[in-house]
Amino acid sequence: MKFKTSLLLLVCYVMSITAFAQTTAPAPKKLEAKRSILPIKIDGVIDEEAWKGAPAALGYTEFRPTPFRSEDPTTRTEVYMLYNDEGIYLGGYCHEKTKDSISTELSGRDGFGNNDFIGFIFDTYNDKINGFEYFITPLGEQMDAKMAPNPNGNSEDFSWNAVWQSAAKIHEDGWSFEMFIPFSAIRFSKKSVQDWGMNITRRRQKTGQQNAWNPVDPNVNGFLTQEGYWTGLQDIKPPLRLQFSPYFSTYVNHYPGGNGQKTWTSSVNGGMDVKYGISQALTLDMTLIPDFGQVKSDPTVLNLTPFEVKYNENRSFFTEGTELFNKGNLFYSRRVGGSPIHYWDAFGQVGANEKIISNPTETKLMNATKVSGRLQNGLGVGVFNAVTKPTYAIIEDENKSQRKFQTSPLTDYSIIVLDQTMKHNSSVSLVNTNVWRSGGDYDANVTAALFDLNDKTNTWNVGGKVGTSNLFNYGPDHKTQTGFTHNIYFGKTSGRFSFNISQTLANEKYQINDIGYFNFNNYLDHYAYAGYAWTKPGKWYNQMRLNFNASYSRRLKPSVYQNASFNVNMNGQLKNLWWTGFLIGYEPAGNDYYEPHADGRFFRGWKSTFVDGWVETNNAKKYKLYTEFLYVTRSMFNSKKYQVNMMHRYRFNDKFTLSYSIYLEPQQDNTGFATFNGNNIIFGRRDVHTVENTFGIKYNFNKKMGIRTDIRHYWSEVVYKQFYNLEQNGSLTPSNFNGNVNQNYNAFNLDAVYTWQFAPGSFINIVWKNYNLPGPDQSTKLRYFKNLGNTLDQTHDNNLSLKVIYFLDYLQLKGHKGNKEKK
Repeated sequence: MKFKTSLLLLVCYVMSITAFAQTTAPAPKKLEAKRSILPIKIDGVIDEEAWKGAPAALGYTEFRPTPFRSEDPTTRTEVYMLYNDEGIYLGGYCHEKTKDSISTELSGRDGFGNNDFIGFIFDTYNDKINGFEYFITPLGEQMDAKMAPNPNGNSEDFSWNAVWQSAAKIHEDGWSFEMFIPFSAIRFSKKSVQDWGMNITRRRQKTGQQNAWNPVDPNVNGFLTQEGYWTGLQDIKPPLRLQFSPYFSTYVNHYPGGNGQKTWTSSVNGGMDVKYGISQALTLDMTLIPDFGQVKSDPTVLNLTPFEVKYNENRSFFTEGTELFNKGNLFYSRRVGGSPIHYWDAFGQVGANEKIISNPTETKLMNATKVSGRLQNGLGVGVFNAVTKPTYAIIEDENKSQRKFQTSPLTDYSIIVLDQTMKHNSSVSLVNTNVWRSGGDYDANVTAALFDLNDKTNTWNVGGKVGTSNLFNYGPDHKTQTGFTHNIYFGKTSGRFSFNISQTLANEKYQINDIGYFNFNNYLDHYAYAGYAWTKPGKWYNQMRLNFNASYSRRLKPSVYQNASFNVNMNGQLKNLWWTGFLIGYEPAGNDYYEPHADGRFFRGWKSTFVDGWVETNNAKKYKLYTEFLYVTRSMFNSKKYQVNMMHRYRFNDKFTLSYSIYLEPQQDNTGFATFNGNNIIFGRRDVHTVENTFGIKYNFNKKMGIRTDIRHYWSEVVYKQFYNLEQNGSLTPSNFNGNVNQNYNAFNLDAVYTWQFAPGSFINIVWKNYNLPGPDQSTKLRYFKNLGNTLDQTHDNNLSLKVIYFLDYLQLKGHKGNKEKK
C-alpha cells in the first residue's frame, strides 16, 4: 500500500511540474497565398515583376543553438511565395554581412554537406504528421524528403525524390534563390479552398544557427506540430501524374578466379520505372525488368554471432517513398531478391563424382509494384507486390552431364498497410505481409495492429502493437504454425524532462523472417528511458542532454532470466560547435540462449562494465575529426575489449573532399561458440582482432556532375587459446577438442561512381566495382599489412557498367507536341 501511494505521489509530482513548466505557445503564423499570372524565370535572381507583389514570409526565430532569439537584421531572411495553375513559386534572399560568411560545398543530390540552406516544409493535409520538404543550397543543389510519423516526432525520408526546378546565386551580401515545385511533385486534397501547414527553415553553417519562420521549441515533440499556415490556395487542381523512366544498361564483368563462371561476360539490359497518379492521393510505382547492378557494395564482415548480418538497402525502388511499408518494422526489403531458401540444401544433393558449377546466392526479381498515398480523410494506403523467378543450382558430373536443383520457387511478396491519422499527431495502423511460394514450400503471413496516441498538449504519448504470424504447410508435418507478439509503451515526449517505458513480448512460434528481419523469439523484454535536456546555451555549451537507459529481458517459455543492462550517458554541443559525450554502463551476468547455436541450450555468461567517450569537431571547418573510444571489461577470464573509431575529413574546396576512417577492435580472452564436436557444443577462449580502413574521394564538377570513390579493406582474425564443452547447466568445462577453427577474414571492395544529371530526373551513371570474395583462411600469424598485401595480390572480380536513365513526363510531352502543332 505504501508503495502504491508513493508511486501515485510521484506521478502527480511529475505531471504537476510538467503543467507548471508548460508555456502557452504563440499563435501560429499565417501567410496568405497569392495566385500569379506573370512569368517567372528560374535563374536564382528575384528580379521579375511577379515578385514585387508577392506576400513575404519575414521575421525568423532561432531554434538552434539559442531558442526563440530573433535573427540579426544584418543576416535576415526574406522569402516570397506565389502559385499558379501549374505549381508553387518560391523566391528569396538570405542576407549575410559578407560573402565569406556563406558556407558552400558541392555535395550532390540530398547531400546537405557543409552548406547553408533554406528549406520549405509543407503539411498539405494539415494533419501535423505527414509532410513534404524541399531544400536549396547557395550553389543551387537540391534536397527533398517526405516526413512521416514515429513515436519521437517526425522522420525524414530523403530517398524520396521529386522532379522540380531551382537556381541560386551568391552576392556580396548574401545569396538569392528561386524554386518552382510543380503540383505533380507534391500531394494535396481536392478542396476548392485549402490551408496548408507550412514552415520555412534556414541554416547558417558557420555559426551553427538554424532559424524558422514559425517558432520551433526544441523541447516540444515534433516539428510539424509547430508549423504555421499558408492560407487560401484556391482552385488548384491535381494534374495528371504519369511519368516514365526508361533505362538502358550494359555490363562487362571479369572473373579471373573462375568460381565456375566464364572469365569474361557481358550483358545489355533495358527496362522501365513507371510512376502514375491513380488519383491525387494515390501513386502507382512500378519497376519492370529492374536492374540493380550498380548499387553500392555491402560492407561484408566476419560474423561470429548466431544472428544474421543486417545490411542496408541500396536499391532505390525499395528505399524511395516506403515510409508506410516500414510501419511496425515488419518489412526487410533485402528479403526480396535475397538468398534462395534452399541455397544450402543444394550441397547435400551432390552425389559421387559430381560438383556444383552454379548456385546463385540471390534470386532474380521479375517486377515490383507499389501503390501508396494518403486520402483526404487522413487514411494512408500502401500496397506492395514483388515477384521473383525460380532459382536453380546446376550440378555436373564427371561426364559433363548437368542437372538442376531448385533452390527457390517462384515467389510472391506482398504488403498491405492502412494508416489512419487522427488529432494531436496520433495514428492507428493495420499492416499485413504475405509470402507465397509455388509448389510444396511453405507460405508465410504476418498481421499487426498499431496505435500511437498523443494528448492535446502533445506532451504525453502511449502506443503499442499486437501481431500474429502464420507459417502454412510448415515443417516436416506440413502444419500451420501461429505466433504472437505485442508491444506497449508510455512516455512523456515534450519538455526538458522526458521518459519512456515499454514492454515487448514474442512467443516461441512468432516468426517474420520471410519478409522481415527478426533475430529471435520467445522473450519478454522491458525497457525504460529518462532524459533531461538543457536547450538554452550556457557558459560553455549550446545544448546538453543527460540520459538514463535500462533494460531487462526474460525467456518467455520457460520463464527464466536472460539479461539486463543499465547505462547513463551525456552528450551535447559546445560553444565552439564541437560535439562530445560519454557513456558508462553495466551488464550483470546473464543466460545466453542463442550463442550455443542449438535450441534449448544456454550459456551462463559474464558480467561486464563499459565506458565510452567521443568527440566530433566543428563540421563547418575544412578539417573535421570524429574519434570514439570504448573500453569493456568482462568477469569471465578477465576479458578485455577495446574499440577505437576515428574519422578524418578534409575539404580542399567546394568540389574536392577526402575522407579516411579507421576502426580498431582488439579483444582479449573473449568467450564464444567455436564448433560442434559430435554431440558436444564446443566453446572457446579466443583473441579477436578487427581492423577496418575506409577511404573516400569525392569530386563534384558542378551541381549536376560528380564522381565518388570508396575503398574499403576489412580484416578480422580469431585465434583460439583453449576449448571447453558447454554443459547442460550452461557452464563450461575443459575439452580435449584440438581442431583448428581459427579464422583469418579479409574483405576488399572499391566502388567508383560517376554521375551526370543531364536533364531533370535523367542520369548517366558509370560504375566500376572491384572486389574479392573472402574464402576460408586459417593462417592467423600474419600481421595486418601482410594480410592487406595478400588480399591485394589475390584475383579480384571486376565489374564496369554504364546506365542511362531518361525521365519523361506525360504533361511535358503533351505540351511539347501541342507547341509543335501550333507552329
